[in-house]
Amino acid sequence: MRLKMQLSNSNATIFHSPVPSIRRPKVIYKSCSIYGNFGTKRIISFPAYKRLEVLTPSVSRDEKNLVNFDVPFPNDYTELLQQAKQAAGLAMKDGKQLMEIEFPTAGLESVPGDGEGGNEMTGSMQLIREFCDCFVNPEKATRTRIFFPEANEVKFARKSAFEGASFKLDYLTKPSLFEDFGFTEKVKMADRVKPGDELFLVAYPYFNVNEMLVVEELYKEAVVNTARKLIIFNGELDRIRSGYYPPFFYPKLAALSKTLLPMMESIYYIHNFKGRNGGTLFRCYPGSWKVLRKVRNKYICLHEQEVMPSLKEVALDILPSA
Repeated sequence: MRLKMQLSNSNATIFHSPVPSIRRPKVIYKSCSIYGNFGTKRIISFPAYKRLEVLTPSVSRDEKNLVNFDVPFPNDYTELLQQAKQAAGLAMKDGKQLMEIEFPTAGLESVPGDGEGGNEMTGSMQLIREFCDCFVNPEKATRTRIFFPEANEVKFARKSAFEGASFKLDYLTKPSLFEDFGFTEKVKMADRVKPGDELFLVAYPYFNVNEMLVVEELYKEAVVNTARKLIIFNGELDRIRSGYYPPFFYPKLAALSKTLLPMMESIYYIHNFKGRNGGTLFRCYPGSWKVLRKVRNKYICLHEQEVMPSLKEVALDILPSA
């Protein structure tokens, strides 16, 4: 069964159906070996977790004939990718063009900073490959362009997670003579995009402040007024939403919270909060936003709403009062 949708001037069967039954994951450890600078070897593992029962009310929605749509918190990364695939398929069917997928890669219960930055990026790269393999039909792989932060990352991807893949690999920035001081050279998106491209996936554009500015350019020049779709994968966009970048020093980046982000649909999202009042903010499109808490090996839904709450609101208001 496949999902029909318009991604160009003619109808084409592109993506797998977003509504298959989710497989019950096996309890295994999936690992991949990758090599960093100076030949150092790292092993990235994706552990399978024990199955957790989720207690949460179903969400009734009248719009788009979606009734009792409810997705439990995933048990491992295999189930997470299936849920993200389902969410992306439904969002595209609903005409969404700019989408976000965000979740921790150091463990489903981890928070930003738990994992080393390089390992988190490498983990994201492997998961992006697995997501693309299950979401994009093989015959449409050459029409899917994946943008990595910079050119060296593309070289690494071709030798590791994306070795032998047919997806088009590209980059947002390239090194400059002053790379050691944090400067990179922006790439004109008009020069990178090809007429046959139908889906763009941008991988973790958060290491350099210029990367999200290039993503905005990509969206404006290659997605708006077309049938193309763009997914940002683990872009840590909460940094922009929360004002992490002071407008005085980063006016263009801070402005994205008013220009680009309001047009974006967060189709799959997990953010964990640690501490005595810990919990998780979770959403799987087209469901509502839920604040969960793990109690005796079960996830309890404490709060839900239709619009995304701020992380500050969840941390200071919702979780402490639950």
